[in-house]
Amino acid sequence: MKKLISLLVILCLLLTGSAALAEKSITVNGSGEIRISADTAVISLGVSARDPDVLTAQQKVNTAIAAIREALIGHGVKEENINTEYISIYALYDYTNDREQLTAYNAGSTLAVTVTEMDSVGALIDLAFASGANTLNNISFYASNTEEAKAEALNAAVENARKKAEILAEASGLKITGVRMITEDGVSSYANSAGNARYKDMGAGTEGNADTVVQAAKLILSASVTVTFEAE
Repeated sequence: MKKLISLLVILCLLLTGSAALAEKSITVNGSGEIRISADTAVISLGVSARDPDVLTAQQKVNTAIAAIREALIGHGVKEENINTEYISIYALYDYTNDREQLTAYNAGSTLAVTVTEMDSVGALIDLAFASGANTLNNISFYASNTEEAKAEALNAAVENARKKAEILAEASGLKITGVRMITEDGVSSYANSAGNARYKDMGAGTEGNADTVVQAAKLILSASVTVTFEAE
C-alpha cells in the first residue's frame, strides 16, 4: 500500500510539472500600419450671411448656395454628390451699456461635396468661392476599398507581436513554440495630414489671384492585436 501511495504521489508530481511546463506563455500586444492613397474627398464649404432682417439673411444664403450648386454641376460634379450638411440661423445681440439689443441675424448653410477626381479638388473649391461661397470648413479623405489594406495591417500587427514575444522569450531563456490565442483589438483608419488646403501665389502678373492647392492625404490603416504565445 505504501508503494502504491508513493507511486501515486510521484505520478501527481510528474503531471503537475508537465502541466506547469505546458502552461508557460508570453502575452504581448502587436501593432501594424499600412498607408494607402485616398481616392475620394469630401469638401465641406458653404455660405454665411448677416442682415438685420432674418428672411433677407436667409435669402442671401439660399441664392449663393443655388449658384454654387449650379456652378459645381456645370463643372461635372454629380447632383447626388452635392448634399446639404447643415443649416443655421441665429440672432446677434449688442450688450452695450448692459442692455441687450438685437442687431442682426446670421444665416449659414454648408454643402458636403463628394469628389472622386482628386486632381480637381482645388479647382472645385476655387469655383465654389467664385460663385459665392465664403466658408471652407474641412476636407476629409477616404479610400473606396480598404479590405486588402486592413488584412495587411493585421498581418503586420501579428508579425510585430511575434517579434516582441521572441525578444522576451530569449531574454527569459525560453523559446516560442506556438500560438495559444489571438485577439483582434481593432482596425482604424485616419488621414496622416490635416488642413491639406493652402493657397499658392501664382506669381508676377497675377497679383491678388491665388489657386487652392490640395494635396491628397495618405490614409493610415492601423491594426492592433493581443497574442498569447506558448513557450518552453
